[in-house]
Amino acid sequence: MALQGNLRDFSISEILQLLGTQRKSGCLVLERDAEKGVVYVTDGRIVSARDAGMPTHDPLIAFLRRIHRISDEQYRGLLTIHQESGRDLEDLLLNGRYFEQEVLAGFVERQILEALLRLSHWESGSYRFEPALTWKGARLVKLSIEGALIESARRIDERKRQRATFADPHQLLGVRDLPAADDSLSDEESELFGVIDGHHTVAEAVEAAPLTEYEAYEALHRMMEAGWVEFVGRREPGATVVAEAKPSGPQGRALVREIAAAVIALAVVFGLVLAGRALSRTAVVPAAAVDVFTATQVRDLRHILELYRRDHGDYPTQLSQLVEDDWITPHDLANPTGQLVYLHTRSMRDYQLTVDRAR
Repeated sequence: MALQGNLRDFSISEILQLLGTQRKSGCLVLERDAEKGVVYVTDGRIVSARDAGMPTHDPLIAFLRRIHRISDEQYRGLLTIHQESGRDLEDLLLNGRYFEQEVLAGFVERQILEALLRLSHWESGSYRFEPALTWKGARLVKLSIEGALIESARRIDERKRQRATFADPHQLLGVRDLPAADDSLSDEESELFGVIDGHHTVAEAVEAAPLTEYEAYEALHRMMEAGWVEFVGRREPGATVVAEAKPSGPQGRALVREIAAAVIALAVVFGLVLAGRALSRTAVVPAAAVDVFTATQVRDLRHILELYRRDHGDYPTQLSQLVEDDWITPHDLANPTGQLVYLHTRSMRDYQLTVDRAR
């Protein structure tokens, strides 16, 4: 008997539970108007939520670009190789050494959970199960359907609380306090923390975060509950950011550079104070103290880059230009956790600033 029908009769959760209980293998195809979703199962466990290959709207590559793990240039390179070889995206990422297998497996799991969260909201549409359509690619994950559905339900409930807290996406976020030395921040949360400067809205912070939308709101909600961030105002939709008056003449530029240097110096001092407090208790500086320093350093460098752009019209090609033009000192670019990585676009209208902890 074919397993197919309308989602008004059976929810996606009920269908997946049935596939898990009966230890089915195949592909659950879901369609709603122009939208489509797939869930591949093997022996009743979820192994993928994307079609094999590298289709135009591949959800995994979209996920990796959304969380800033694949650049536009890397995407074009992967697409070219796929068009020439026909190999699956996961195979290209592994054999091209873009990621270690364990790291890629973590990304695949996050993408599956993100897909299930999206599909769980479907109350209409059609479904059909194709037993002959089995997953042929690498099986990096084998998720329990029951566990995945429990996590999806948790996220739905949590998203309701997040919407209550961040009901207005146009509110401005500012730093209220920095995490204590024994508070842990992930690399992604540290980068998100660096975006919060009192000038970016909730929507802009979520968009800039190297996280999925749900994960970004989850991180902001945690920071809000911890008292690290707060609402500091609101920007009307469509309103432009009011630029500070640009100082004119050599004396004006020198003043701006002095202010920029002072901002960085304060970040360094504050980071050292946190580290000093930690050293009074243990011989090793806790990772959280270093994470706070990194977040503060990245945030303040972003501010200086904006000042530089206002003065020159474009962002610098390298961070060393900030040193050469006396905006900062070489010491201001030192980071205890790794190396600052600065990439600017060819148009010089945008940039990426991260910390490579592997170096």
